[in-house]
Amino acid sequence: MSEGGKILTPGGLPLRFGVIVCSQRTPRAGLQISNLVMDTLRKYQQAQPSSQTSYSLTMIDLAEQRLPLFDEPGIPSQIHSSTDYQHAHTRAWSDLISSFNAFVFVTPQYNWGYPASVKNAIDYLFNEWKGKPAMVVSYGGHGGGKAATQLKQVLQAVGMKVVRENVELTFPDRGFLIKAATGQDLRLNITREEEAEDDSGDVGLWAKEKEQMGKSFQNLLDTLNE
Repeated sequence: MSEGGKILTPGGLPLRFGVIVCSQRTPRAGLQISNLVMDTLRKYQQAQPSSQTSYSLTMIDLAEQRLPLFDEPGIPSQIHSSTDYQHAHTRAWSDLISSFNAFVFVTPQYNWGYPASVKNAIDYLFNEWKGKPAMVVSYGGHGGGKAATQLKQVLQAVGMKVVRENVELTFPDRGFLIKAATGQDLRLNITREEEAEDDSGDVGLWAKEKEQMGKSFQNLLDTLNE
């Protein structure tokens, strides 16, 4: 529902967007890149009219959820209440996902695919995902487009309203790829003052992709208003 331009839940509360960190590797670049996504979306939010920014962004790190390989005896599509799950970790995961209205999945690309951890996390639930909008931001040496395409198919299979345009963050060179794979600081949060003194060649990294991220996120907002 909307009120005075604000997009609200049916209960009149501000919407909650979950930014899901899909990588659980150690070390990993996923947390740094997810923080970049969060910062980009918050800047987009701040640039919009105040009447249209009544929503919150919260990071959901799959590494912190510690979900085992799917171990529920029931079929998720047939379960409509978290109390009907057998395991405490499933009930907690169900309650968490149920508390959000839409999601941004930030996924790496491993061997042309997305991580098993996110497939496992999705498969635990069904109705908690169903009907909610989602967008995908992928990253990797080639941008992660193949992983994004596969992940979007899975999200559609659980009934999510997936934004057509995904955002692909391509690593600029092999040196950056090695830093990402070994968990080194990618300097993604460099300030404008630091940019003036930076000679790494990474200044302005993903400027066009950040712009696309804002457009895709607006499509996500528009989907909620349909």
